[in-house]
Amino acid sequence: MSVENALAGVAVHDLETAAKWYEQLIGTAGKTPMPGLLEWSLPGGGSLQIFKDSKRAGSSSVTLSVTGLDDHIAQLSERGVKIGDRSASDKVSTAILLDPDGNQVVLAEQHTDKIAS
Repeated sequence: MSVENALAGVAVHDLETAAKWYEQLIGTAGKTPMPGLLEWSLPGGGSLQIFKDSKRAGSSSVTLSVTGLDDHIAQLSERGVKIGDRSASDKVSTAILLDPDGNQVVLAEQHTDKIAS
């Protein structure tokens, strides 16, 4: 058996409120596979789903791989999205966001090695 891809799921209280927040982050959801579930297919092959589950809402954590983290942060700030803690190492920079239910969404940008000229 080999794992080939991943599908992340985030539990929310109110699907409509959450959808508006995630649309600011990712864009319009591309699929509604079933009632109460929205799905975004990501360019690298994975997917993110949000679904109504009041018992588990606020307990999810997902990391989204991005390029141009600083640009993403600037755009999200302009849209009124609150940016939480940021951190950086030699290999990765991150920013933590909380959705309306308190689910953690981490934006992570991997640093690429630069070739010296």
